[in-house]
Amino acid sequence: MKTKNLIAAAFCSPFCGVPLLAHAQVDTSPEAGATVVVTGSRIPRAGLEGPSAVTVVTGEDITRQGYKNVFDALSNQLQNSGFTQGADFGNTFTPSANAISLRGLGPNHTLVLLNGRRLADFPIAYEGTVNFTNLANIPSSVVDRIEILSGGASAIYGSDAIAGVVNIILKKEVKGYDVNVKLGGTSRGGGAERRVQFTGGQSFDRLHTLFALEASERNPIDATQRDFMDTRSGTPSSVLSRRNVTAGRYIDPGDTCAAIGNLFDNSVIRYTSRTGSYCASPKVGPHYWSVQTRNLSKNAYGSVTYDLNDDHTLFADVLAGANTTQNNTRGLSWTSASTGNSYFLNQNTGNYEAWTRYIAPEEMGGVEQFYRTWNDRALAASLGSRGRIGGTGWRYEAGYSASWYKSENHVPRALANIDSFFLGPRVGTDEDGVAIYAPDPARLARPLTPAEFGAVKGLSHSEDESWTHTLSVTANGPMLQLPAGPLQLAVVAEAGRQGFSNRPDPRINEGYFNTATRSDVTAGTRTRYAAGAEASIPIVRQLTGTLAGRYDRYEFADRSNGKFTYNAGLELRPAKELLLRATRSTSFRAPDMNYIYKARGTGYYSSTTDYYRCGLAGQPLDTCEYANVSPGADYVQYGSRDLKPERGRSYGAGIVWSPSTAFDVSADYWNIRIDDLVTNLSADTLLRDEATCRLGQQDIASPTCVDALARITRYAADSLVKPGEIKEIRVNPINAAQQSTSGFDVSAKYALRTAGYGTFTLRGAYTKTLTLRSKQFAGDAVSDDLHNLEGTDWPDKLAASLNWNVGPWSTTVFATRYGKIPNAAQTAYLSPTTLVNASAVYQVNKRLSVSLIVNNVANRIKSDTSGGWPNYPVGNYSPAGRTGWVELNYHFGT
Repeated sequence: MKTKNLIAAAFCSPFCGVPLLAHAQVDTSPEAGATVVVTGSRIPRAGLEGPSAVTVVTGEDITRQGYKNVFDALSNQLQNSGFTQGADFGNTFTPSANAISLRGLGPNHTLVLLNGRRLADFPIAYEGTVNFTNLANIPSSVVDRIEILSGGASAIYGSDAIAGVVNIILKKEVKGYDVNVKLGGTSRGGGAERRVQFTGGQSFDRLHTLFALEASERNPIDATQRDFMDTRSGTPSSVLSRRNVTAGRYIDPGDTCAAIGNLFDNSVIRYTSRTGSYCASPKVGPHYWSVQTRNLSKNAYGSVTYDLNDDHTLFADVLAGANTTQNNTRGLSWTSASTGNSYFLNQNTGNYEAWTRYIAPEEMGGVEQFYRTWNDRALAASLGSRGRIGGTGWRYEAGYSASWYKSENHVPRALANIDSFFLGPRVGTDEDGVAIYAPDPARLARPLTPAEFGAVKGLSHSEDESWTHTLSVTANGPMLQLPAGPLQLAVVAEAGRQGFSNRPDPRINEGYFNTATRSDVTAGTRTRYAAGAEASIPIVRQLTGTLAGRYDRYEFADRSNGKFTYNAGLELRPAKELLLRATRSTSFRAPDMNYIYKARGTGYYSSTTDYYRCGLAGQPLDTCEYANVSPGADYVQYGSRDLKPERGRSYGAGIVWSPSTAFDVSADYWNIRIDDLVTNLSADTLLRDEATCRLGQQDIASPTCVDALARITRYAADSLVKPGEIKEIRVNPINAAQQSTSGFDVSAKYALRTAGYGTFTLRGAYTKTLTLRSKQFAGDAVSDDLHNLEGTDWPDKLAASLNWNVGPWSTTVFATRYGKIPNAAQTAYLSPTTLVNASAVYQVNKRLSVSLIVNNVANRIKSDTSGGWPNYPVGNYSPAGRTGWVELNYHFGT
């Protein structure tokens, strides 16, 4: 790479992938092939390390270490210690998106950039609450490298960078053309994948071009395709029931269960509970649960630069993606009069009754008839000019970037006619307004035909959209000469606007579907302005300081918030091979727009444990009939325009020893704290608090108890239906008191170069969380979230790889050890688990290479039966098992 290109890259604005503070790293190792400048500052430098640690994942690493795509590479990094509900989590708000959580602080506290520029948020809020960036639509074939900077970086990028920054940097130059074909699947069945990529570039005098096309398809994996989860343990799910709500008992089904016994793969049985008998099956949940989504993705990227002269270059790039995702979490279940009080007056018996029916796949014409579908479209583009300011040593970049995301959601729902389908025509109402029917029980027991199913099922269609625009100007150059060297200065000014809208199907509120839950439009915009500066100050020959400051101002909802943040760092080099470093910074996050503008939002949790009823009944959690009930309780969420920005601060210190190009080792301590944390309180935490408060285990007058009891509404204990059950959980956002975490990272590399056996490279890295604490309200005690059994984050991770390059062969074995996490019942810890990936690449000739990649070589699946089905730790581990791919790459041209 020519010197002028290195300088241009170093001075590049946020559009080109250059953060402000974490300094450049130069990989001069022979296996790198060529010198690569990995820049984390607007001020260029040639040092191996800087005051902040930057982890770099190259495009080659993505293949060599067995990563499927950009998200897979990022989610496996040690800094990503937080649990997230990804595309394959199952019942999630965002099954067509993937996010990461640096240091376990949540996906909304990690700023994700593409070539240094902000992307539009995924238009649907994560867990229905927070905004985040989707990592599912970036073609890996044009990824040059990914930089991960941990810790507060608001002085660099403004809001969102409390836990750190992930900067995905795409290639600037490609010569010739490459065709890449990848095929694979799982050894346990399901999940077959296919991918084709076409990448190329060409230069025409002053004009330089690059493009990439990618198409991929992934088949789903259903719970029924894994023998350890094809049957649900514990109480089987109801398929058909008739309940006398006045007496509080089920009506004997007689021979009904035998009549529909062939449904759900001949698994329907008569089940007797304490309150009577009904028809049930242990296979209902598994039949309607996807553990891997079906996905069809098409992505395209193009960039062009034009050299006006030796001092100025015009640039433009665009990334477009189209993604279709399908999954399933439940089939069509029906409860009589569910839009009212869920029971009716049976004219034939004179009793108030509640009837239920679960429609089986055999009645639908296949389980795929109840798939939910998301059609996503994304676009990101930038254009501008970069170059040298004549007559000075300064360089500049001025540009505009825009990003847009749209998601169309199609969800199967029961139509409003489903009551009359099962109960016949409504014949009136009683004096209390309860509907009266004269139903035929035989109608409830007769299996539906696919045509009849189609008559009671419809599709709702929602549209969710988000966008962002940014204007940015940066400049960089020497200010004055100090005794130890020149003082370098960088300045930046930005202005941007972003917005989003969530538009549900209007027929939901018009009574077209069999639901009484309203779904309202949510939309909002905000404007931001920012100005910042950074200085690199050579204090003495062995000591360099960095100082950065930035002011951001957000305007939204007829109000505004301004925040100044700073970053200070020191680098001490007592010897050429030794670096001591330290940083301290402040950061902030403007409240998520979803938190601010959210209209009345409703939904339900994938599962809920009613700790109060378990405690009241004296039942242990692992056998409690109210534990892990799916689907879970309903919730209601409102936005708040009174939220304050979150305030963060972080500091760290470390040491780097690099005695040679063959060996280096580093160790870093990090500490991050967030005050005024904006959050919807965890429903599980609320239910636990409610139980301890109602059962006298916690002071009922404490702030936590007062808040929990006000948020949870229950049916009356003597209600005809659902007596004592949870009716609603309110989870509007608040500014919590604080959250903090600390830990350390250690990494090392050693390369052994032999004359006849090639080069062996051993790499290892370890991260350990030392503390994780939180406090909901100022008057509450600090909670030790690291050492309780409610957490889902990994407390530590260890990664190691061994690469062997010899002749045309390159082989890599990559292992990750995940620390212990609580089991599903939250009664004990699951043991640490190690997963191993392996890859081999053979360069057939100068143009053709063949790769074989195997993930989870030992075919290990983490088992956890403590909480009942699905018998593995959802979200932390995958039930896919061993997965393998064959990859062919052919190069045309130079």
